[in-house]
Amino acid sequence: MQLTEINIYPIKSTARIALTESEVLPRGLPWDRRWMLVDAEGTFVTARKHPRLALVQTTLEADRLEVRAPDMPPLDVPLAAGGERLEVGIWRDRCPAVSVGEEADAWFSRYLGMPVRLVRMTDDIVRPVDPAYGRPGDEVSFADGYPVLLIGQSSLDDLNTRLKKPVDMRRFRPNLVVAGAEPYAEDNWRRIRVGVVEFEGVKPCSRCIFTTVDPDTGEPDPRREPLATLGRYRSRDGGVFLGRNLVPRGSGVIHVGDPVEVLETD
Repeated sequence: MQLTEINIYPIKSTARIALTESEVLPRGLPWDRRWMLVDAEGTFVTARKHPRLALVQTTLEADRLEVRAPDMPPLDVPLAAGGERLEVGIWRDRCPAVSVGEEADAWFSRYLGMPVRLVRMTDDIVRPVDPAYGRPGDEVSFADGYPVLLIGQSSLDDLNTRLKKPVDMRRFRPNLVVAGAEPYAEDNWRRIRVGVVEFEGVKPCSRCIFTTVDPDTGEPDPRREPLATLGRYRSRDGGVFLGRNLVPRGSGVIHVGDPVEVLETD
């Protein structure tokens, strides 16, 4: 087995940046979900309800994040930008965040047609992983719940044999994609090594309506595909599952092409 994709999503719910290598940090990959939009109440805003967010593209430069979207001027967000400290809500969590600034707020508010603010997770902010699945000290960025999401390429390939219109891996927004395993083998990976870094598989990933949003058009599928088909054979415990949530158990740099070894299964 080998690693075939490394992806980050600097602003939660926006398009990926594909990498050839990445450092691995305790809360995931550098710059992954380090920014997020919140509404007037400080509650997180995602493409589940605002699918046009999926069309927002970002580029990481040495000192800034370049942001682009249809019919919008480019926006530069300094990587060190930060002002007012506030509390934000993401799922059942409340955690601190830092406001990026009025220019970014106005840009995203115009794009979405509603008042929002862009906030950042600075290095001193710690958001714990759900203690039911993680260890004391485990932390996560503004990702839904866990530092890293892995999906096997063969799992998507199997799903596509069941769909009238195949979809690509962008629908499922993984950080890591692995080739060479059996379909859905990652369901049971308790410990793996990717290159020089070990990860613990803590929980299968429950999928949501975001998977129905076309990453090229920002439009939800009227037939709720591929979630509807996935739900017919991957449902249990009230959820629909594809992929494995991971917590890093080491540090180092991983590369596309690195070998992937399963050390322990459930």
